[in-house]
Amino acid sequence: MKGEGLHQLQATFARLKAAGRKALVTYLMAGDPDPEFTARLVPKLAEAGADVVELGFPFSDPIADGPVIQAAGKRALHQFSGLGDYLELVRRIHAATPVPLVLMTHYNPIFRFGERAFLERAAEAGLSGAIIPDLPVDEAGDWPAMCRELGVAPVLLEAPNTDDVHARRIAEAAAGFIYLVSLKGVTGTDMGLGENLQARVDRFRSLGAGTPLIVGFGISTPEQARTVSRLCDGVVVGTGLVSRIAAGPTRDAAEQAALDYVRALRAGLDGAPE
Repeated sequence: MKGEGLHQLQATFARLKAAGRKALVTYLMAGDPDPEFTARLVPKLAEAGADVVELGFPFSDPIADGPVIQAAGKRALHQFSGLGDYLELVRRIHAATPVPLVLMTHYNPIFRFGERAFLERAAEAGLSGAIIPDLPVDEAGDWPAMCRELGVAPVLLEAPNTDDVHARRIAEAAAGFIYLVSLKGVTGTDMGLGENLQARVDRFRSLGAGTPLIVGFGISTPEQARTVSRLCDGVVVGTGLVSRIAAGPTRDAAEQAALDYVRALRAGLDGAPE
């Protein structure tokens, strides 16, 4: 049965646009430090100001994660026997909060599960979208169409070196939002933040891409979030949140630090002009 996740994601961005607000997309590693913590935290992140929550599924050989998120993935690896366990966590969270949930993982676990079987289970569990960094548009095959068919947003990534041909393919295939990688490198770095970002945003706008443009990688402060969001529809913040969870001396302290951080980011974004 087709899920409502894609519609939920689209409605969230439409509501923000109508209100003249920018989207705050937060990333955390599911199961770090354990699934119970994740299930308790996500609804509170939404209350603190997160509009969308990316839930990472740990993978043993990540390609785009910086050291902070790699370490979180290692801590979380033993918490799940596979994607089935992850989707049960998604189901629990979806029942507790209306915030859209977006998977971020690598292609191998989905390939092993089976693309259609995974998407059917994901839609039924309430997942709104999926980001697969190692599945570029040229290699995605039927994945974007299958996602749309089953009501799960195929979120595609665009990089600073993406050419015009591939940008057009991304604009045509993506749904939910397009993830603009702000810099060359891995998550958590801050080197040339917003490299040629204005030109890349303008390119998508010129293509008539109505899909929201969300920028991630290297954004960690409210000031950075505010600055970057002036060029796009919202930002993704991950490493700053994951690091605060990891640094908490207790679970309660980790939760409080995470929520304080998201509130500060929300305040920064709300200070950005339309």
